[in-house]
Amino acid sequence: MNSAAWNSFTVTVVVAVTLGSLREDAVIIAMANPTPEIMPDEAKKAGAYVVGTGRSDFPNQINNVLVFPGLFRGALDARAKTVNREMLLAAARGLQSCVSDSELSREYILPYAWDRKAHEAVAEAVKRAAIDTGVSKIYNK
Repeated sequence: MNSAAWNSFTVTVVVAVTLGSLREDAVIIAMANPTPEIMPDEAKKAGAYVVGTGRSDFPNQINNVLVFPGLFRGALDARAKTVNREMLLAAARGLQSCVSDSELSREYILPYAWDRKAHEAVAEAVKRAAIDTGVSKIYNK
């Protein structure tokens, strides 16, 4: 996204929050770090239903450390020749599997960054996807 589009997006979100015109089911994912486009508590106060952030001092921290250990472990375990779209989607599904329906809430939409079960679930899902899509050097489908 170019800077003009990014600034436009940021302004749109901030104006919507300021004017209180967020949809009642709005999801705000403000990832700039250390200062996000809008602070999570401000977004909630303005009516956001779910807020994700890059910051570790708020719930729903979205950080690449959730995916990369498992993504690489799964690719290495499968001796994958490449990382394909299916493996990336499998990583997302692996993360999703770590939050049960009973745990899922506005404050907990994905596992915590250092949750080992998340890394293991992602690794297994990625390995399986590598095998299923034929990019594994050692496993045949």
